[in-house]
Amino acid sequence: MHLWNFEHTGIMATFAFEITKYSATVKNIFTRALSGSIYVALIVAALLLPSPYMFIGLFALFIVLGTVELHHLVDNKAAVIANKRIAIALDCVGGLSLFAIFHGLVFQPSSIMPQVAIAVYLAYFALRMILQLYMKSDNALQSLADSALTQIYVALPLSLLNILHDKGALLAIFILIWLNDTGAFCVGSLLGRHRLFERISPKKSWEGFWGGMAFCIIAGVVFYFCGSTFGNLKPTEWILLGVCVSIFSTWGDLVESLLKRTLKVKDSGHLIPGHGGILDRIDSLLLVSPTSVIFFILIELF
Repeated sequence: MHLWNFEHTGIMATFAFEITKYSATVKNIFTRALSGSIYVALIVAALLLPSPYMFIGLFALFIVLGTVELHHLVDNKAAVIANKRIAIALDCVGGLSLFAIFHGLVFQPSSIMPQVAIAVYLAYFALRMILQLYMKSDNALQSLADSALTQIYVALPLSLLNILHDKGALLAIFILIWLNDTGAFCVGSLLGRHRLFERISPKKSWEGFWGGMAFCIIAGVVFYFCGSTFGNLKPTEWILLGVCVSIFSTWGDLVESLLKRTLKVKDSGHLIPGHGGILDRIDSLLLVSPTSVIFFILIELF
């Protein structure tokens, strides 16, 4: 009798644990889907609305969030962060002025905006160097390198989106990035056997990589038949863009994985429920953006 009660209690405890685990999994999936949908909706709205203010505001916000997150990621000691608040604020100003430079040069080249933005960015550069003289930092070179990384890794790629938005293909590029992730996950989960880059990202597979690229190529063909909705490219150019986005989207994800693995963290932050930080969401974009600009430059040249 006592043995039966013990076994019964054990079965019930196991059952309760499995129910709790299942509920947590469902809740996490729901949270991830909801926050991901909001993220996608904001980007689509920013790119489709006729007014440029949401586009400017959203990606300017991404620059600020990415800059702050990157600083906390590479230097997560609270005491050190407190001493770097002015430097972080200056880096945010630098990133925003860089975005303003590109926006002005692309959309308002005849106005005074680009010149003012360039002046602000040069002032940021000088002030950031001078500030380092007064910061209590054990490693001044590392502190300056952190600031430089925010400009190169976060602010510059997001600023280049102004050029892509002018080409009319920016929404297509975002869709290609999302499809590449979806294709890689679906095909990799079903057929993944051969590791793509096990040292940095053990879960990625070559099968998933080719699956993501196939999704992008198919999408490129679809974009061509959509006419000028996503931009005026030839069929071969859409296919090449799909291949380009797929390759550099994967590399962008791997670069951020390398940063996190080096710093021994799982996520870049906790801003987006179920997804991590803002850098976890835009990691692919940060490499796709400059290479897509190169792609369109080459198209215009040849």
